[in-house]
Amino acid sequence: MFLCYLSLGVLVFQTTSLVLTMRYSRTLQAEGPRYLASSAVVVAEVMKILTCVLLVFKEHNYSMRALNSVLRQEIIHKPIETLKLAIPSGIYTLQNNLLYVALSNLDAATYQVTYQLKILTTALFSVSMLGRRLGVYQWLSLLILMAGVALVQWPSESAVAPEKEAPSTGSQFVGVTAVLVACCSSGFAGVYFEKILKESKQSVWVRNIQLGRYPSPSQIIFVFLSYNHNPLMFSSLGPF
Repeated sequence: MFLCYLSLGVLVFQTTSLVLTMRYSRTLQAEGPRYLASSAVVVAEVMKILTCVLLVFKEHNYSMRALNSVLRQEIIHKPIETLKLAIPSGIYTLQNNLLYVALSNLDAATYQVTYQLKILTTALFSVSMLGRRLGVYQWLSLLILMAGVALVQWPSESAVAPEKEAPSTGSQFVGVTAVLVACCSSGFAGVYFEKILKESKQSVWVRNIQLGRYPSPSQIIFVFLSYNHNPLMFSSLGPF
């Protein structure tokens, strides 16, 4: 039980600190061009792949020969199995980029509450793709969640007044749209990935390595082309 509560606390701290850090980094007024969101996504994917490789290495008693055999057998020699993850991989890449767009246009609290709609989309995709059944209280909880998100987005007089004095640099419509698309993509990709995991005997670490195989090269090429095309143009893109 101690480990469960500790994991929950670490998860809450990680989620909160991530949102605040991303929001601060995208709205900080500083000299020079702003970093590309796609470059941050590439770094995150590379770190995830390296972490999963280390975990697979640990599972096989720190044997380089065993690690090389697993990676070659499960990734290189099974192109069809790896290709199945191209869909959720591309969707996750889109989602991660959209989250930066959302946090560039929404405050951290609004983003965090609105992004909880991914619970609703995940539940809907679970019912349609995995054949799960939800009880009355579960559906009621989802409806309450939707109502809470709608109330957060409802404009108030106190919120309209400051905007007239100091207009926001971001667009709430763009931010909310980005979050909603990210919620839908998160729900579909998560359920799709879960379905693949249940249909195979591979470890989740190997599947994550396969999952990160597709977006990283394309994202790296995009970042490279963007910087070489016009490295200063991103300084004028504002919150994007």
